[in-house]
Amino acid sequence: MRISIKDDNIGKYLNAKALKKADEAYETLVSGKGPGSEFTGWLNLPEKMLSDTEKIEEAAIRIRSNSDCLVVIGIGGSYLGTRALLNYIKSISYNSLKKTTPDIYFIGNDLSTDHISEVIEQIGERDFSVNVISKSGTTLEPSITFRIFRELLKMRYGDDAKNRIYVTTDKEKGLLKEEADREGYQTFEIPDDVGGRFSVLSAVGLLPAAVAGIVIRRILKSADSFMKSDEGVALAKKYAGIRYSAHKDGKSMEIFSAFNPKLRYLGDWWEQLFGESEGKEHKGLFPASLLFTSDLHSMGQYIQDGKRLFFETFCHVAHENTEISIPYLEGDQDRLNFIAGKDVSYANLKALEGTEIAHLEGGVPNIRITFDDFSEETFGEAIAFFELACGISGYMLKLNPFDQPGVEKYKRNMFKLLGKEE
Repeated sequence: MRISIKDDNIGKYLNAKALKKADEAYETLVSGKGPGSEFTGWLNLPEKMLSDTEKIEEAAIRIRSNSDCLVVIGIGGSYLGTRALLNYIKSISYNSLKKTTPDIYFIGNDLSTDHISEVIEQIGERDFSVNVISKSGTTLEPSITFRIFRELLKMRYGDDAKNRIYVTTDKEKGLLKEEADREGYQTFEIPDDVGGRFSVLSAVGLLPAAVAGIVIRRILKSADSFMKSDEGVALAKKYAGIRYSAHKDGKSMEIFSAFNPKLRYLGDWWEQLFGESEGKEHKGLFPASLLFTSDLHSMGQYIQDGKRLFFETFCHVAHENTEISIPYLEGDQDRLNFIAGKDVSYANLKALEGTEIAHLEGGVPNIRITFDDFSEETFGEAIAFFELACGISGYMLKLNPFDQPGVEKYKRNMFKLLGKEE
């Protein structure tokens, strides 16, 4: 396992009763007898995708050969997991790196004219392609954005524009699928039995990842092995059991505290995964992700001394890709020679450990999830771990973890206010 859980600060929330309920919920999940079981295809998705990567890899090679930029258009589950993948394995500054792969711009996740204009300006006169991701093709934010970038492609490339549009959507139905078939765009499938927030290990996340030069087969093999391993399942059950116990004890919130900026979008994806899966029937922990140590200088005071609403999940990566030694300074004007010669990551770890102690003493139980490194293999395990834990946790709360009825309400109101006829 490339993932471990440190649980000695969680106290009563790790107990035999909760673990037994987690066992039962897991059996419900894998038996296909729970509510929403028609959307549990993600359990076998890594294995399925391993036999279906050739088409994705071929498209990625074509995009790299003729495009300086790839514009990825999507929102929610069609955006956050993919962004997390790129930031985790490559860099938070991916587009600024010296590299042989295209810049990747994420858009369609808001309705900001400034954001759209800035991306168009950043592309400039460079060659680009578009990957639009939407199961239905009717979600307003990506649909508007796709209209704009489709016209830009047509103005620049004429009839050849269709060869620069890659559509990730439903296999058979929907407005986007109909357009793709009519216009001749290359299509990739979002499986019918996989909801958006569980779709990062489908073409949704894998095509942009492959364009960035990420070895997607490594991600899939690792995720598949984790899903099928007793150790992986046990880790997911433990996490789900802790969350359940905290919820039953009256905690209303879980804070995901990451100690590396490369984990920022993993935290955002985690928020959607658990928030959309469990926020129903007035149940579920409110998920909130923070980025430490920076947020310790803003939200740290509340976590330490505010209302005791939450428990905390610290997220740490044991081995970074690079090392920077803290230099020795003659005169020691800043009084830091006591850590001269240590790596910056050592200081980060001690900040994490000091925060764990402080928050526990302040009445905030916490666990630490440690990932080995920033590799494809570790990312695959991380996605499998959180998805398994989410499915188990939702069934422990006696919910359908795989629908999102509340999300549809804002969409209906928005379309009505925009003047769309029924």
